[in-house]
Amino acid sequence: MALTLYLHPLASFCHKVLIAFYENETVFERVTVDLGDPGEAAALMAKWPVGKIPVLHDTARDRVVAETSIIIEYVQQHYPGPAPMLPEDGEQELNARLWDRAFDLYVAAPMQRIVGDRLRPVDSRDPYGVAEARRSLDTAYAMLDVHLAGKEWAIGDRFTMADCAASPALFYASMVHPFEPDYANLAAYFERLQARPSMRRTLREARPWFSNFPYREAMPDRFLHDEPES
Repeated sequence: MALTLYLHPLASFCHKVLIAFYENETVFERVTVDLGDPGEAAALMAKWPVGKIPVLHDTARDRVVAETSIIIEYVQQHYPGPAPMLPEDGEQELNARLWDRAFDLYVAAPMQRIVGDRLRPVDSRDPYGVAEARRSLDTAYAMLDVHLAGKEWAIGDRFTMADCAASPALFYASMVHPFEPDYANLAAYFERLQARPSMRRTLREARPWFSNFPYREAMPDRFLHDEPES
């Protein structure tokens, strides 16, 4: 098997890549990495010194690929599947990249800042930083609600890399900083993402680790068990 993905099933950025892989029936081996284990962390850093997951190793091409968007694009280029995550049309391709970055930078990043702060010792927490992250999410939610009006997916009527980024980012962000009730477009989009088979599969695989999520008490019960397929 050429492709090995180093990941953790609870990590939102790992979910982003998994969703793209499942959409395309990509054949790969998974290796779960415990970054708290010095040996496993060192093995990962030997492949990617930044030490962040996910990381893809392509043995057939002797290539290590890091960063979620690059991993998805790399696999589309060298191991294409039935559902390209970047459109062929140049303008649509730029739109997919734009909204991919928007979800990563303006939803996932502040969400992780809030989650990470809860993991700190009480005397090392950063209330100002958390408040700033919450303001960032408020701005992102308002922007997204306007942007998503009349759209099924992030750039229109097709599922792309941007939606792969949106699915886990909004999944966790909705718990740490819920959407405003009147953001109907964002809420409807969120439900479409959660119903996507690739996202449902990703969440099923993550479920054994949900007890380790720092905001576990905010996780809706519906995500803790399988719902009937519609």
